[in-house]
Amino acid sequence: MKPGRDIQRLIDIMAALRTPGTGCPWDLEQDFSTIAPYTVEEAYEVADAIRRGDLDDLREELGDLLLQVVYHTRMAEEADKFAFADVVEAVTTKMIRRHPHVFGDEDARSAGMAKGMWDRIKAEEKAERKARRAALGLPDPEPGHLDAVPAVFPALVEAEKLQRLAARVGFDWGDARPVMAKIREELDELEVEILADGDTTPAMEDELGDVLFAVANLARHLGIDPEAALRRTNGKFRSRFAAIEAAARDRGTTLEAMTLDEMEAAWQAAKGK
Repeated sequence: MKPGRDIQRLIDIMAALRTPGTGCPWDLEQDFSTIAPYTVEEAYEVADAIRRGDLDDLREELGDLLLQVVYHTRMAEEADKFAFADVVEAVTTKMIRRHPHVFGDEDARSAGMAKGMWDRIKAEEKAERKARRAALGLPDPEPGHLDAVPAVFPALVEAEKLQRLAARVGFDWGDARPVMAKIREELDELEVEILADGDTTPAMEDELGDVLFAVANLARHLGIDPEAALRRTNGKFRSRFAAIEAAARDRGTTLEAMTLDEMEAAWQAAKGK
């Protein structure tokens, strides 16, 4: 089989990989749950290529992410649930419906995106989803206010989104000052658990989680993306630790042989730069 520029070639390759007897043993063993972590990982690698401004890498990473979509749809097709074409139809239907000011008739295009139109479209989609799931015999419980936030998000992102949704109905502090007080309170509670038992306990984990949740809340009140802020700090840590490694090489030694004071001196020198 040769490479190609048509999406059908990728679909055919995945079908061949998943064909019993002649396909790839590893691919044949996989299911939705085992592939899902790779899907998330590929999405992060796409974001990383964008962050680095590396368009050559972005081309490749987007291909890897597209492969994940094809992989999941192939497994769904094997289970007689849906195929790749159904996924394309669903998303194109959604995009056309949500942009009547672009794809609608002349009156809709001239009116633009009227206030409230987005909410009305979403409500229609929700009603259709409910009816479709009922016809398929699938459960569709009334969602809670926070159910719009998937639990598969990174915890810091999930915390910020949960807090933002809660704030929409008034469950929020007015400004950052009480959030700062809450962080201090949570740190005090964590310290109590640490002093009570030097070994890690479930209570320590709970209290540390409360600290991180409160910090995410503070970031939201300050208008700072906590994930971006932490990623920036991670980048600084990488850079300064690389300076410690460079200092070790310059001295003809290793990190393991350096003292903490020597490492700290190299760290502060890098920080000064």
